[in-house]
Amino acid sequence: MIKLSLKSILNKKNETASVIVSLIRQLNATVWIEDETGKVLLGTQGDTCATERKIIVDNEVLGVVKGDDKANIVADLLASSVQKDAEKKKLGSEVLNLYQEINLIYNFSERLAQTIDAPTISQTTLEEAGRVIKSNSGVVLLWDEDAQRLKILASSGELFFAEEKLYSELRLLSKILLSGQSEILTDVSTLSQAGILLPEVRSVIYSALKVNKRTMGAIILSSNEWVQYTAADLKLLTTLALQSSAAIESALLYEKNLREAKEREEAMRLVYEATGKFVPYEFIGSLGHNVITDVRLGDQVEKIVTVLFSDIRDYTSLSEQMSPEENFKFVCSFNERMGPAIRKHNGFINQYLGDAIMAIFPRNAQDALLAAIDMQKEVQDLNKIRAVKNQTPIQIGVGMHTGPLIMGITGDEHRMDATTISDTVNIASRLESLTKHYSVSVILSDSSLKQIEQKDGFHLRSLGLVQLKGKREAVEIHECFNASTDIEKKINTLAVFNEGVSLFLSKSFQEANLAFKQVVDTDPGDYTAKFFYRNTKKIIDEGVFENGVGIVSMHEK
Repeated sequence: MIKLSLKSILNKKNETASVIVSLIRQLNATVWIEDETGKVLLGTQGDTCATERKIIVDNEVLGVVKGDDKANIVADLLASSVQKDAEKKKLGSEVLNLYQEINLIYNFSERLAQTIDAPTISQTTLEEAGRVIKSNSGVVLLWDEDAQRLKILASSGELFFAEEKLYSELRLLSKILLSGQSEILTDVSTLSQAGILLPEVRSVIYSALKVNKRTMGAIILSSNEWVQYTAADLKLLTTLALQSSAAIESALLYEKNLREAKEREEAMRLVYEATGKFVPYEFIGSLGHNVITDVRLGDQVEKIVTVLFSDIRDYTSLSEQMSPEENFKFVCSFNERMGPAIRKHNGFINQYLGDAIMAIFPRNAQDALLAAIDMQKEVQDLNKIRAVKNQTPIQIGVGMHTGPLIMGITGDEHRMDATTISDTVNIASRLESLTKHYSVSVILSDSSLKQIEQKDGFHLRSLGLVQLKGKREAVEIHECFNASTDIEKKINTLAVFNEGVSLFLSKSFQEANLAFKQVVDTDPGDYTAKFFYRNTKKIIDEGVFENGVGIVSMHEK
């Protein structure tokens, strides 16, 4: 509140001075008025002073009225005038304080509305409180229900307490801070003696943070000086505490919901990753879904794809040399090499079938052929490791065919499975079986070859036509020998070999036999040429070439 002074009240512009001068004249009195320093403010100082009357407001002496026996009348008038002026100023001061308080709360509310972060809200509360309440330091303490402890949410200035005491003196602190009360601590000796407050702390004021009658913690301000905190200070701090409590509660709830949402999202991500290892994402995507939870029984789609089958040659004999555990580890380590080679070229594994693999390439057959070559190279690298361990080398055959395929979800409401239904799958599987029969590593159908635009990048030779068991139409097949260990020899005999196959298809078995004999003589290790050589020789020896059709018939799957 603005300090009163008799000088301002008795100012010439003030009506009070005129009234008092007029009264003195009417009374014909000798009266003068002095301020608290003895300076005459009004009237003429006389030689004698019969009456002396102090003008007091709120226990403070503003001045003295002196004079003859009529001085009391002037003093009463002045005292009344001073009291009214004091009340006006007090009222004005209260209105101003109220306005400042409302303005403070309004600004505080606006700042709270701009954040949903609990520590930031707490820091804002301390800043606003520190603007109007004298303090050196402040802290917002929150009760952590899960950990059963107090934790510091925000602070300003240097900490005025020993942080470790938050845990060792929890009973005492809980009695004070979690009581739900707001208080001015005029005696901090108990907390100082307990080692909670630092020795230099002299004054403390705190208010509880409460939401729905539940005490969350407290906001505390401290000063290293003796501060006479008022009820108005406590009221303001309590107001700020109540406002920030709701905001902190909302922020903590938001953070909890956000954390739980992230945990659920992470859990779902792990589930999706796990299910993606059993049902490929590409399979789900082909059905028009993003996640497996969207899949429904009966979902299906038909696409033109390339199906690739691979199988370990003579795996039964190989597995007999191993224990069940060794067998399992071998298959796992083998598949760990094959899987990346397939995915590298935009394919996905539809099924692991023990030592066999079925993969699907949705884009084109070239992806599948590149994967087949890499798979053969991976086997060669694996055999180098097996050779060091004196283990039997392994071989795989790869067959691939391009055609329509239905991918879908079958089963029942309690057990669903991702499945593929198509003759394309059967043909690819049987072509893989032919790799052993023809003594080649990779066989692809003519429908796959036609889908490969950059054929020059591959070493290919025709294997003619084959009549697969149960099929009416013969399938034209080809060998890819990019990963063959004797690639140079096959390149050197490629023209003669292809001529032999062409003659075989045209039923010129005598000429074909001669062509294949030339290849075998040049490269005795070409077992594919030997296969055709023996086949043409048998036809010639048995004398059935007149009725031959130039198609190799397969009577086994």
